Amino acid sequence: MSLLLGDTAPDFEAETTKGKINFHEWIGDDWVVFFSHPADFTPVCTTELGYTAKLKDTLAERNAKAIVISVDSVEQHQAWIKDIDETQGAHVDFPIIADTEKKVASLYNMIHPKADPKVTVRAVYVIDPNKKIRASIIYPPSAGRNFDEIVRLIDSLQLTDNYKVATPVNWQQGDDVIIVPSVSDEDADKLFPKGYKTVKPYLRTTPQPNK
Repeated sequence: MSLLLGDTAPDFEAETTKGKINFHEWIGDDWVVFFSHPADFTPVCTTELGYTAKLKDTLAERNAKAIVISVDSVEQHQAWIKDIDETQGAHVDFPIIADTEKKVASLYNMIHPKADPKVTVRAVYVIDPNKKIRASIIYPPSAGRNFDEIVRLIDSLQLTDNYKVATPVNWQQGDDVIIVPSVSDEDADKLFPKGYKTVKPYLRTTPQPNK
């Protein structure tokens, strides 16, 4: 099954380091960063999970939380968490799913046989409170992910959900944004009281409206 943006994230039940969960129930009213790692006790994954653990408060400020999956067992996950604590200086207190039969990994297209038939790729799904897939990123097993970019992506999604804007290249919180072309100049005058700059008729920039 191919998962596309706007699709409902497939539901599942699974054992995790925090006990058994039903995925949709666990999501609740939060945004979710759901990501896979190829295997426990691997160097790149150790750095990724440690960094994500440090983002707990950053994600919470955005009504977001993390959950991770690998094809190893809960027991292996628990043992590995100790290594992450020791080497990364951060405690992993988000759930790690045990997917020993690769059922969830297959459901979410995390197995790419032409890349490596034995492990999951480094997949990331951003899922909103309506259980819709809002973004997906696939990395090869060898490349560590940029989780600052994932936070930036959540910021952009939440901003553009609430205002008729889009975020330009390399946008960061506080930067100017782009008024979407479907908004007329007349409506833009009302919607964006801080004013806007017309670079081209289709390219109008305005200060970030929620700042």
